[in-house]
Formats: sequence, C-alpha cells, structure tokens
Amino acid sequence: MYLLISIISSAILGLLLFMLGPIFGGLIAFGIIVGCLFRGLYLLSAIHQQLSQVTSNETEVSRILGREGAKQ
Repeated sequence: MYLLISIISSAILGLLLFMLGPIFGGLIAFGIIVGCLFRGLYLLSAIHQQLSQVTSNETEVSRILGREGAKQ
C-alpha cells in the first residue's frame, strides 16, 4: 500500500515540478535530491556507529590471543 502511495505522490510531484518551469522546478528537485543524500549519509553514519559498538566487544579469540594477536 505504501509503495502505491509513493508512486502516485511521486508522479504528482513530478508533474507539479514540470509545470513550475525549469528554474523553480529545478531548484526544488535539487533540494529534494540533496536532502535525500544527506539523510542517507546520516543513516549510514548511525549504522556505522552501532556496528562499531557491536564489533568492539572482546571475543573469545581476542581474549585468548591478546589484543596484539587478534589484530594480526
């Protein structure tokens, strides 16, 4: 259902941007694209931080070999 709503709203937004003209519509489209890219980078950063916390825990092998042995 959300996919259908997304497709319909994207089509309406595309028609609206097309009717606004190249300058104004282009600026709005550029803002939408850049906003999506920044949001994606923010989400990637949050995923990286959570994965770093999970993998930073000591494992059985790193306790047996010691820190230097586990890095090799």
